[in-house]
Amino acid sequence: MTKLLLGMLPRGLTREQAAAYCGCETVEAFDAWVRRKIVPPAMPGTCRWDRKAIDRALDRLSGLLAPEAAGQSFEEWAAQHAD
Repeated sequence: MTKLLLGMLPRGLTREQAAAYCGCETVEAFDAWVRRKIVPPAMPGTCRWDRKAIDRALDRLSGLLAPEAAGQSFEEWAAQHAD
């Protein structure tokens, strides 16, 4: 596996990395966030979470990104990109 440069964050995060990135103390807590739609699920066909999608979801939730400025919701995007 290729090593990342110091300070370089991967875009596709494992479940454990995504949990830590979100500040969840356990992966079970992160799973609860996914179930509650606080953060999106893993990218379709993978076991990886998109770091930018997590950022966007948390920005919207915290009020940093107004819904109208965000464009479509994650659910709308997911419906358009479903298999």
